[in-house]
Amino acid sequence: MTTPTPVIFIHGLWLHATSWEPWSDLFRDAGYAPSAPGWPGDPETVQEARDRPESIADHGIDDVVDHFAAIIAGLDAKPILIGHSFGGMIAQKLLGQDLAAAAVAIDAAQIKGVLPVPLSALRATLPVFKNPGNKHRAVSLTPDQFRFAFGNALTAEESLELYEKWTIPAPGKPLFEAASANFNPHSPAKVATDNQGRGPLLLMAGGQDHTVPEAVVRATLKQYRHSEAVTDIVDFPDRGHSLTIDSGWREVADTALAWLRNQAL
Repeated sequence: MTTPTPVIFIHGLWLHATSWEPWSDLFRDAGYAPSAPGWPGDPETVQEARDRPESIADHGIDDVVDHFAAIIAGLDAKPILIGHSFGGMIAQKLLGQDLAAAAVAIDAAQIKGVLPVPLSALRATLPVFKNPGNKHRAVSLTPDQFRFAFGNALTAEESLELYEKWTIPAPGKPLFEAASANFNPHSPAKVATDNQGRGPLLLMAGGQDHTVPEAVVRATLKQYRHSEAVTDIVDFPDRGHSLTIDSGWREVADTALAWLRNQAL
């Protein structure tokens, strides 16, 4: 009997790991062995995370990478990684370290070397950057801030529903680290984009995304130009940053599944 391939889902800022539950169910039905661990310090439920933001605070990119690397070390086979937003950056770092069989990076946060910083991205992250002290805190979004950053392509009703169901405070530290990446030769946002032997990578972009605009994803693709390993990109022109959790999530998940099958994974 064939052992199912492990799939690890990695959430980004402001969403709880349980937001991956529909994806986990779909991938389990498709024959994979999915799991969606939280970031370091993440409580098990959305409400606990809201009640205990201090447990989430002050965890940076390297902390999260090391956390997931330890989880991978406990598996019998290299997993497929599927990450959203900062989870997409984490997935790329782990793939570049040859710790994964493949990765799908959905609206992935800016890695070192990516230069475009669209105004919408600055506005989406302003709740963190408006106070330098937020580097060591966990910061929550208001419903209006979530609507701009995640739910701008949705109705106001759906955006509010997702906000109430899945949002949690997020550590500010990864955003500060990513913002200074191009000025820091040892930035934790650096990815081994020139790795020739890594597994395949799929980048996904939402054409209406305010937080990680399509220009950022396309600039990320260019960072991989010195590697002959498979690097593909798929655009969802009408989708925003909520594309993994909103009513259109299935199209995104099915696209990821189809791509993995094309890679014989």
